[in-house]
Amino acid sequence: MNLSGKIALVTGASRGIGEALAIGLADHGTDVIICDLESESKGLANTHKQIEKTGKKCWSYFLDVTKKSQIQKMVSDILNDIGSIDILVNNAGILTPTSLEDIDEETWDSHFEVNTKGVLLMCQSVLPHMREKKFGRIINIASIAGRQGSPTQGHYASTKSAVITLTRVLAQEVGEAGITVNAICPGIILTEMGKNNLGSEKEIAHWSNVAALKRLGDPKDIIGPTVFFASNLSDFVTGQSINVCGGIYFH
Repeated sequence: MNLSGKIALVTGASRGIGEALAIGLADHGTDVIICDLESESKGLANTHKQIEKTGKKCWSYFLDVTKKSQIQKMVSDILNDIGSIDILVNNAGILTPTSLEDIDEETWDSHFEVNTKGVLLMCQSVLPHMREKKFGRIINIASIAGRQGSPTQGHYASTKSAVITLTRVLAQEVGEAGITVNAICPGIILTEMGKNNLGSEKEIAHWSNVAALKRLGDPKDIIGPTVFFASNLSDFVTGQSINVCGGIYFH
């Protein structure tokens, strides 16, 4: 699964899964474009440094994925200055736990803005370029929450369910152009966000015991499936959503 010669764009790359995927793609041969909010500049700079240690090129941009004008300018700058986007990894996302009974409109709207609209806007911005090349790999980071939901995460689960459906439909709309669109549904990954949402070592132990593999995920566990979807080994795979959860969920 050597991706040499390809250029990948990863959103939300300052930490967690996004950081791991950006570095992992570089380890497998891609040059990498990373982006995140300006408030995450320190983490983004660290990711940039780690990618350069692999010997691959890296470019960094500040980006709010809810702002169409920012996305369009970034993509235009990338195509003018770098020349290509072969792989798009839509990773940027947020989660603030709250019950559906108590959720306020601002929290509901902000999650859909980042987690769902952000994916759509990023796809819309790169698709003309991918259509022109007759090649592209779009990989959306969803969640097993989008499969089954979870208390205090109903809003988040709804956004990720929408991403899964968006993936299926977009794959049908762009397949004739040589573009594949797939999603990855991580389980409980021990990122900063994941640990905060579990809240305690007791919860970590509980969910570790629930998993068939008797452990929770590390961000690096998401690299393999992402590289597969980005590589020519998945040329005949599109519109699919794969659970990467250590055996917590089986549908």
